[in-house]
Amino acid sequence: MLAFSSRQDEADPPRVETILGRQVPQRYSRVLNERGVFGALLRSDLPVYIDPIPDGNERSLPRVAVAVRAGDEVLGSIWAAVNGPLSEERTEALRESAKLVALHMLRVRAGADVQRRVRAGLLSSALEGDASASGALERLGLSARPLLVLGLALDERRQRQGHPGEAPPGPDGAAVAHTRHRLTDAFALHLSSAHPRSAAAAIGPVTYGLLPPGSVEAAEVEGMRVVHHFLDRVGERLPAIAAVGPVALDAPGLAHGRTTVDRVLRVLRERGGDRRIGRLEELQAEALVMELRDIAATRGDRPTGVLANLIDYDRRHRSDLVGTLRAWLESFGDVTAAADSVFVHQNTFRYRLRRVAEVGEIDLLDSGQRFSAMLQLRVFHSESAAEPGQDRGAGA
Repeated sequence: MLAFSSRQDEADPPRVETILGRQVPQRYSRVLNERGVFGALLRSDLPVYIDPIPDGNERSLPRVAVAVRAGDEVLGSIWAAVNGPLSEERTEALRESAKLVALHMLRVRAGADVQRRVRAGLLSSALEGDASASGALERLGLSARPLLVLGLALDERRQRQGHPGEAPPGPDGAAVAHTRHRLTDAFALHLSSAHPRSAAAAIGPVTYGLLPPGSVEAAEVEGMRVVHHFLDRVGERLPAIAAVGPVALDAPGLAHGRTTVDRVLRVLRERGGDRRIGRLEELQAEALVMELRDIAATRGDRPTGVLANLIDYDRRHRSDLVGTLRAWLESFGDVTAAADSVFVHQNTFRYRLRRVAEVGEIDLLDSGQRFSAMLQLRVFHSESAAEPGQDRGAGA
């Protein structure tokens, strides 16, 4: 919510909650979405009449809403509490109001775009950690103090799914760019509430933030709290992942902090699951494996030794010795647990494990060979997977 009018003494509960929370309460958004109100706003430039939303014994007034447009782009919408459907005269007045609001929003956005570019340039210079970093930090008002590096990026999995009241991002990327601007603006505002000297700007797909911590010792804990609060507040309206970097005590430390944030965001983006916040100390092993994959791909490396033997055997015999080895290693050598994980009898699994040792020419009692096999499985995981259509339960 950007603005609201006066006469709050006449406001009904939905309006009060929206003003205090600066957003439409989720239970109302859900009902509006189910009624198709948001879709109607996107499709038409005419006002949409909305019957009162029942909420227990609380009184609620009807609403009239109209989209604020700039050409084909929807910038927002105007909502008015009314006693009933509008007359033709008031309907036309609301439509004209939407045009005026659109002009105002475009002017504000144009000015904000200039400020974004300037701030992003300064923040980018600061995070490079080179000779220009000191001057950039001074212009940002952040010189000569420890700084915590934070990073945010859109959660592309949730972004593709969309959320109530908003259309999914289009293939042209305009909606994604708009959502990134919203994420950056919201994060900058959130950081300023945590510390007035903080700074945030989008550089490419990542929104970086610099936060002066209360104490160096507890800086990362403070950073985790700040991003947790932010993600909880924006919820699914701005689906994002976040990384908390180390405290930077000088310009080279800022460059290291940016690299750390980028590594953590990559892990969160590619690993899947529901985790949305991370630090390198928790995700370093996964980051290293991903970087090993990059090195192997750049060199054109292919699996060799044990893994190559097993992959070749599986392809020729439509078996899954690679899966057997993976299950055994991930179960720490517990045959019972490994057999359960691939849904076979323990004796069947033991037989397949003997075939792994024979075909792969690996000594499963040798810790070094076990580590080498596990590392290859992690680095070449996609190439060691069974081929499409292969019977994963086939014997050896």
